[in-house]
Amino acid sequence: MISQRSREITFPNGARLIKWSRQETPTAELVAMETKRFGYTVYDLQTVAPWFERSRHAHNEPEIRAAVSGTITFHFDDMPITIEGGDILFIPGGLAHEVISHNGAPFSAFKGSISGKRNVTEYGDGKGSIEYLKGTNPKT
Repeated sequence: MISQRSREITFPNGARLIKWSRQETPTAELVAMETKRFGYTVYDLQTVAPWFERSRHAHNEPEIRAAVSGTITFHFDDMPITIEGGDILFIPGGLAHEVISHNGAPFSAFKGSISGKRNVTEYGDGKGSIEYLKGTNPKT
């Protein structure tokens, strides 16, 4: 359950969501400041196109996703979690998920880990991965 005061929820799978609680609209600078409070190192500010899909994968260490703008849904085995601009999602290491934007708007977010390195285990075809988006499909 979300506390009205903290606007934070921890899900049964260990994922934790903090909803944006400021009165101002989130900006890249404000979201970056919030991200630093949690001890994670950002390794990417990624913007994905409308109707984006990221195939099933897991990060080998805890991941933070700090949304700047747009809306996107993380699909875990037991439930979906949707985040929007300003929200911060913490995903435990090894927790498999897919990521889908179910709308026609781009989504932008900071991505990071404790070490600041991206170490991912692919379970799908790698579609939507950073390498795939840069034109290098990791499966070819």
